[in-house]
Amino acid sequence: MGPGEERSEIAFFDVETTVPTRVGQGFAILEFGAILVCPRKLVELESYSTLVRPHDLSLVSSLSVRCNGITRDAVVSAPNFRDIADRVYDILHGRIWAGHNILRFDCARIREAFAEIGRPAPEPKGSIDSLALLTQRFGRRAGDMKMATLATYFGLGQQTHRSLDDVRMNLEVLKYCATVLFLESSLPDIFTTNSWVSPNAVTRSRSNGKASPVGMNLNMSTPSSSIKFENHSISSPSTHSSMEGILNLVEPNTNQPDPFNLGALSSEIERESLKPDYALEEKPVTESLEMLSTTTASQDCCDYAGFLDPAEVSVASISASFVPLYRGTRRMQILHNDVKLLLHCTQLRVRFGISTRFVDPAGRPRLSFVVDGSPSLCQVLDACDQLAYKLSVDSGSSSEWRPVVIRKTGFLNTPTIRLSIPTVTNGDIAIYATEIYQKDPSGTTQRLIFSRFDAAELDTLFVPGTLVDTYFALDPYDYQQNAGIKLVAKKLIIHGK
Repeated sequence: MGPGEERSEIAFFDVETTVPTRVGQGFAILEFGAILVCPRKLVELESYSTLVRPHDLSLVSSLSVRCNGITRDAVVSAPNFRDIADRVYDILHGRIWAGHNILRFDCARIREAFAEIGRPAPEPKGSIDSLALLTQRFGRRAGDMKMATLATYFGLGQQTHRSLDDVRMNLEVLKYCATVLFLESSLPDIFTTNSWVSPNAVTRSRSNGKASPVGMNLNMSTPSSSIKFENHSISSPSTHSSMEGILNLVEPNTNQPDPFNLGALSSEIERESLKPDYALEEKPVTESLEMLSTTTASQDCCDYAGFLDPAEVSVASISASFVPLYRGTRRMQILHNDVKLLLHCTQLRVRFGISTRFVDPAGRPRLSFVVDGSPSLCQVLDACDQLAYKLSVDSGSSSEWRPVVIRKTGFLNTPTIRLSIPTVTNGDIAIYATEIYQKDPSGTTQRLIFSRFDAAELDTLFVPGTLVDTYFALDPYDYQQNAGIKLVAKKLIIHGK
């Protein structure tokens, strides 16, 4: 790029990598693909793709082959990253970067690769992450917002998980989404958001009931009765130039806000810190809760006979499978002897109290706390994790898997697990979906009833060192390139001192 030369093209890029098979292994780039796109006409001007030979071929495991189809034989004669670094730098440096989930994955891999060869990494003049952007602007009408799901929603075919194919599909998905948003803006009374729901999509009202982790994993949850499916075909624009006013990424209209200008949001998305748990934004808690009354456990306690102590679980009898839902969607279940696995553990010690780090779409914190895991519990959860992870990879998911048992080296290296406390909403009112009891030293157990939502008040009950009896479900999720098993508390008994 010469002095003063303006690099106005958008660089859509994607990397395919190895899949780490052990903690701390990291990723190795196996393929790089990019297209340069004219921001005015949204036409492809130039393309480049190449396979990349990793420094250690053993990193190309069977898991990574199942994910993207790239084998050791395919890359054994390919150039290493040092050989292509100049070309990659020239494509990316000083341009707008675009891609699906690039801020959390692809950008990091590029910077790691340049750091490994001791060279400065290219820098963008702007970034557009279509995963975060479309989740905010297009909504979750297309399900989990993965590229494969969006492509299916618009009938664009199957995702190949090869770099050049994926970036071209990314561009087409953006065109389709922008077209739908343009039509909805033109006739908002006719083309409502719900009227464009694809037969293959699952949507959910924010006030339809449980705001649990299921609500954040639309492709793996049971839809509510308010879900509507309507058949509408959406045609791509006949010319690329017709999209100029919608996707003017370089020079947004500063006189009047354009709700469909992807460029207007790019700087906001670039600044956003995408959180590891559901990529939700942190906000302060402003509501309050008061404890109304207590009743004896025998009056309100549900039947928890189906919950198993980890010692009662046979690891060989654990399995993971998909169960069908509406219109081709499905969810994963963890089973024990072909029955949904539910666990009960006594006297788990609280390591960290109530966390309010992440919030739901209404701004209410998603509550969770961390306890020390017993050896028998960790053994069961590790087995569930391995089976669910294998099924996820075999199904074609490329999401980053987050182990359910948290292990960190250091002085306090006891394995820990995170338990979530879901909420139930009724309009603007939220209450805890988890039954919470308190057990005094004499053995009397009373249920705590809360009238309003206040995480700070709840935090006074879950003080580090407190012992808690837990009844919880295992809820696999796959959302925004993150996957794992969420432990959802159904009943908690807090031991008083």
